[in-house]
Amino acid sequence: MHLNSGDGALHHYNFFNALRSQPVYGDRNPERDERANLALMEAWDWLTHEGFLARRADDSSKSQIFVTRRGQRMTSREDFAAYRRGNILPKGQLHGLIAGRVYLAFLRGEYDTAIFQAFREVGVAVRAAGGFSANDHGTDLMRAAFRAAKNAGAAGPLTDITLPAGEQEAMGHLFAGAFGLYRNSTGHRHVPTDPEEAAEIIMRPLRAGDGVPRQNHGGPWRNRSASQEIAIRDEASGQTSH
Repeated sequence: MHLNSGDGALHHYNFFNALRSQPVYGDRNPERDERANLALMEAWDWLTHEGFLARRADDSSKSQIFVTRRGQRMTSREDFAAYRRGNILPKGQLHGLIAGRVYLAFLRGEYDTAIFQAFREVGVAVRAAGGFSANDHGTDLMRAAFRAAKNAGAAGPLTDITLPAGEQEAMGHLFAGAFGLYRNSTGHRHVPTDPEEAAEIIMRPLRAGDGVPRQNHGGPWRNRSASQEIAIRDEASGQTSH
């Protein structure tokens, strides 16, 4: 018995009552059957919570259930695996430009590609926000953009000069280290990565970048973070997500 059996009309009580009265697990062990039924009840509630099942509003008994459009799209194990990966990296938490270039690769399980594309967009945004040339890239770009103000040297254009010198330097290490470890490695070789780790890596530079204003240049670019720069580029190119 499965959710697609019968004429398409599902009733929560009838479904589990039928399982209880006519067990389908083989050995007809009552204790084992009960544990299996309870596990299936938990699974049913999970399907409802995730939007795969819903109650019919035109059923006065409020007991008739139907498989939603989201549920109908789950036609294979691969579809379900992609759905689970999407929950690990919620698309709504990604900026529109990053999501468009990264999210589909992540759903396909191409984690190294998703990481590379995310860091590439952050690098482009940092280059634009800091006024660097196309020849500036990678870890050298990050160290120049977030260079600490010390020993009478000028701070980098994205350095938060309100921070102590040691923390300014640490921010530069954070961005340069992330690029060196994640962006460069995925750009030159296949890096095995699990979905949870990939999601955290993708979100890391944007979370850090949101707290890094431009302190050292006046004009219209003042106090603009790297991820805000992505938003401005996105809007200018007509790709703003809604």
